Order: sequence, then structure tokens, then C-alpha cells
Amino acid sequence: MSRLVVLGSVNVDATSYVDAFPEPGETIHSHDYRMSLGGKGANQAIAAHLCGADVAFVARLGDDAAAEVARAAFARFGLPAEGVATVPGSPTGVAQITVAATGENTIVVTAGANAAVGPDVVAADAERIAAADVVLTQGELPVATIEALARACDDAATRFVLNLAPPVGVTADATSVADPLVVNVHEARAVGIGRTLADDADVDAWRDAAASVVDDLARSVVVTLGARGAVAADADGAWAVAAPEVDAVDTTGAGDAATGALAAMLAEGRALPDAVRVAVAAGAIAVGSRGTVDSYAGRADVLALADRLELG
Repeated sequence: MSRLVVLGSVNVDATSYVDAFPEPGETIHSHDYRMSLGGKGANQAIAAHLCGADVAFVARLGDDAAAEVARAAFARFGLPAEGVATVPGSPTGVAQITVAATGENTIVVTAGANAAVGPDVVAADAERIAAADVVLTQGELPVATIEALARACDDAATRFVLNLAPPVGVTADATSVADPLVVNVHEARAVGIGRTLADDADVDAWRDAAASVVDDLARSVVVTLGARGAVAADADGAWAVAAPEVDAVDTTGAGDAATGALAAMLAEGRALPDAVRVAVAAGAIAVGSRGTVDSYAGRADVLALADRLELG
């Protein structure tokens, strides 16, 4: 198996399911609640692991009860957690999530121990980063950490996948190393991709927007379009992959399922357009049931669906 290093966040998700989002000042009742593993780093590491990647996950937890929830989830999925350390006196990261009947969600994140994943962590893992086929991180870590990781990957000639979610203000030097830079439409506009495009703009327009920033903003780009799939571009061309029709139950974590699957496929040597087909399949399966990592499919199911998707 190929080696993928995921340096990222861990949150424990507290999710309430409601008919509609409350208005400011309004109190409403939920009709279901669950607590589960979350955080973009943990989600993407598990998604990649389920897709067959040999994942080394580097993260930080607090010394509270939520940390035990997270470690139990790592064990349940078989995700190696040797790179996950405890920060004494710190809470574990948490995410308060509300999911409406439409499947849409709102999320409030408290960083907790994730804020302790600093540039020193990158320096301590320099050998592991240099030996990896792909390194993946997200915008939930401190900006200085993302920038240090980009430099380390550039120095080691290790492929760097940056999911800039949320779209924090990293330097142009950091994004220029990304191969690919992965964003959704809101994040894309925030970093200068398709600034004049609406969310529902033509897929071809988003594909052209992605292509227009290759070798300027990043080495390659993937823009996820939700129910419409994704577009991707690198120096060899630009592509669109339409998502299959599915009944969306809960979109929470679907983007992480896609990004983790994408990184897993790149780590095993697949070309970007093929990796994006797998990413779209993983995301489409994830929206079909509630929860984040519990909605993720294994390699066989993801690849079987990906094989039915076409490049445009």
C-alpha cells in the first residue's frame, strides 16, 4: 500500500437533527442527536484508510472524555493513531452541528487541542513527511502549520494536497505547492477561483475557472460542486465529473469523504482525473446516510460506483 500522511484536526461532533434551522433568538426541539468522531483531519484520514491507503495520522487530542470518544473511533475503524498525542490541560476539539430536514447543515467548531498542532509538529515529523507519497492537510490547523508543511513537502518533493477548508489566509507560496488545492465553491471564490461565478453557475464555467489558476495559484485544482460533482484541472487539462443522483440525508462530512478518497488514489499513483472520479463517488455515498465517518464506504463500493462515472 502507498503511504499517505494526514496532518489534521480531530473534533468530536455533537449533532442535532431538526426540521429547519432556528432563527436568531429562537429555541427549537431536535428530533434526534448523536455524538461521533469528526474534524476534517480525522474524517479524511478514515476515508482514505477505508479506500485502501496506508495512512499515518498526525493530530492532537485533549485530556478529557471527548478524547476517549475519538480514540475509540480510531480503534473501531482500524486507523493507526501512533501520531496522535495528548495535550495536557487542553480540551479536545468539538463541533456543534445542526442538520435540517433538507440535509443541509450548520457547524460551529471549537479548536481545542487542534491549536497545538504547530510548526514544531511538522519539524518533528520531517522524516515521515519526506518518506510519504502524499501529504494531506486542511484549513482547520493554524496557518503557520500549513505553511510549514507546504515548505517541508516542497523541500522533500512530496506531493502536497491542501484542502483549504475553511479558506484561511495562507501565503501564495503555500498554495503554490498544493497539488491539488481542494476547495468547494464558497472556498474557491475566497481564494480567487471563479470570484464572479454563482454557486449554481454552469459546470463548464467552474471547470474553466479552475483551469485558469493552474500554475499560478496552485499546481492543480479541484473544486467540489456538491450534488453536481466536481471539476479538476492541472497542467495536462481540465475535467468535470458529474455526481450520480442520490437521496441526500446528511451532507455533513461528504466533502471530507471525497478529499480523503482523492488523496488515497493520488497516493497509489492514479492520475488526477481518475482520482476525482473516485472522490465524487465517495462523497455521493456519504450523503446517503446520517453521520460523518459512519456514512463512509469501503474501497470496493467506492470504486464500483466510480467506474460508472464519466469525465466531461
